[in-house]
Amino acid sequence: MRLIHTVAELRGALADARETAFVPTMGNLHSGHISLIDLARRHGHPIVSSIFVNPLQFGAGEDFNRYPRTLEADCAQLEAAGCDIVFAPDANEMYPELQTFSVQPPLANELCGAFRPGHFQGVATVVLKLFNMVQPRYAAFGKKDYQQLFILKGMVRQFNLPIIMLEGETGRAEDGLALSSRNGFLSETERAEAPRLYRLLREAAQRIETGNTRFTDIEQTAGDELNRNGWRVDYIAVRSQTTLLSPEPGEQDLVILAAAHLGRTRLIDNIECCPA
Repeated sequence: MRLIHTVAELRGALADARETAFVPTMGNLHSGHISLIDLARRHGHPIVSSIFVNPLQFGAGEDFNRYPRTLEADCAQLEAAGCDIVFAPDANEMYPELQTFSVQPPLANELCGAFRPGHFQGVATVVLKLFNMVQPRYAAFGKKDYQQLFILKGMVRQFNLPIIMLEGETGRAEDGLALSSRNGFLSETERAEAPRLYRLLREAAQRIETGNTRFTDIEQTAGDELNRNGWRVDYIAVRSQTTLLSPEPGEQDLVILAAAHLGRTRLIDNIECCPA
């Protein structure tokens, strides 16, 4: 496995590649990331993973400075998983000029975007830059970041990028907590409480799947229980999988998305469901 830090070296290494599969990350890897390497390996070659903590997607007062940087350990995991190239640029290599797109991604101000202004513009900026650098045929992203995946799939369509997007299911701990690099910020007590978020999403999905279409009541019930147990809820929302807007009457493919703070840590999760 090669560790590469510059775009020039990366392009040289990939000059003859036609079926590159790419997994972008911010590092501090867990088994969910590795499952995306496995997914990518089933579709293309060589396998490239990037490690870059993107400043443009962090807002004022967020956790950019304390986000874990664990490059050596990450590279060991990636090599064991069969990754061929790790691209780990510094900020100057990634951003000769630190700026985002002038184009605002659709739905960038909804859901997580309503609470993290500019976040998805920063995500779209770094991913498009990485796509230009790596020029992959395949790119793998996890469904835990459901809105991010939705926005990036839209970006690929709008820019007519010749990239096939691969979707990995959310990796979970045995107690159901969605795997996240931010889980390491949780205290022991918070970690014991954290699986409640997924349990409530499962309960909400069960209500919908047994015919309950009072979506506002379902959202409110789940949010109230989180608040009673010390969480600070940003949103719990039933949306269309197709549009990420409020579902039309009779729509079948739905997703329940949630974001809430437990102590200083913001957790997100989602579950797909279909009404009875």
